[in-house]
Amino acid sequence: MSVPLHGPLPGYPVDAAHPAEPGEPGADKTSPVMADGLFDYVLPPERIALYPSAERDASRLLIVERYGSRLEHRVFRDLPSLLEPGDLLVLNDTRVFPARLRGRRPAGGEVEVLLTERLDWSSRGGEIWAVLARAAGKIRPGEEWELGAGLTGRVIGRRADERLEVELRGARPVLDIASERGETPLPPYIRRPVDPAVDPQRYQTVYARSAGSCAAPTAGLHFTPELLEALERRGVRTATLTLHVGWATFRPLRPGDPVPPPVPPEPYDLPEETAAAVRETRRRGGRVIGVGTTSARVLEACMIDPDGPRAGAGACALTIAPGHRFRAIDGLLTNFHLPRTTLLMLVAAFGGEPTLRAAYAEALRDEYRFYSYGDAMLLMGDLQIPGKGCSAAIPDGGGENRRAV
Repeated sequence: MSVPLHGPLPGYPVDAAHPAEPGEPGADKTSPVMADGLFDYVLPPERIALYPSAERDASRLLIVERYGSRLEHRVFRDLPSLLEPGDLLVLNDTRVFPARLRGRRPAGGEVEVLLTERLDWSSRGGEIWAVLARAAGKIRPGEEWELGAGLTGRVIGRRADERLEVELRGARPVLDIASERGETPLPPYIRRPVDPAVDPQRYQTVYARSAGSCAAPTAGLHFTPELLEALERRGVRTATLTLHVGWATFRPLRPGDPVPPPVPPEPYDLPEETAAAVRETRRRGGRVIGVGTTSARVLEACMIDPDGPRAGAGACALTIAPGHRFRAIDGLLTNFHLPRTTLLMLVAAFGGEPTLRAAYAEALRDEYRFYSYGDAMLLMGDLQIPGKGCSAAIPDGGGENRRAV
């Protein structure tokens, strides 16, 4: 049975991706190839990685020639040998905070709450938050919750974007209470309880610094301190930026959505040191590789000047679709994404749609692990692959779709 993960997911984690039952939309689909224009494919449920690999850098790495026809199967710890001295990796140093809280409703039922964004302060000394909530039965304005550690919630109303607006009150700041009582906000397709011995550490990059995300920048989960040291010895530089990943990252594209669709703004900070490193790398002829779609979006959004991105902080609402002219990055390191999402749309824009379809089909044939805890892909132009690993040609070729970007 296939999993049509473009199915209902109106809000994370209100609905989760689920196997199609007979008669459901997508239940009769068997092709792993993405549908033109829909960024869609069907994934067998056993390909969804429910746990991380035993070692971070032991994940597999599919090397794909951008707009080309070559690929190679590697392991993530091979990354230093695949890059050149003078290249620059740009990492997102956001930290996932334990954003999921559990509490009780007035009649005694349970409520599960995902903190997504603090909106304001209330006149009663509380904090106004936008949250996603799940409970048996309808949640109504005025309803009150007991969330533990003296934290209470009162539902103000429902927002146009499907989130609830809630006043949270406690003796301490909400984030302080959440850091003690909250759970790691695993994505909805990881259909198991949080493992306290695994998830708080592994659903977090080793270089995470600035708390604020309710989802991890998953391309960075494969790095280890030892791998970062090996990259430095190789002469590959690293630099960081911050983009706090928001609640809408897993929302699917829907029929009738414009392309690219609007996305909720997410806070970002691009330090001057990182902007300068990008400019210097480009001036010296090195390559800039975005580690994850989040880093790529910030760099592309900040490419105001022709010689490199402009440093600053604000809210990033850039969505990237095929046709976008990439000016900041020369390579993209990314995981395998859900179908019908803006994440997959960005990767298709960077690598070329036919190339991406063929690469995903190859990953399915070779039993790669998909999504947040899964394997990774490196898309680069002008591939110079050393003689190691297993090479192949992309079956349907991407060469006829080459273009200058």
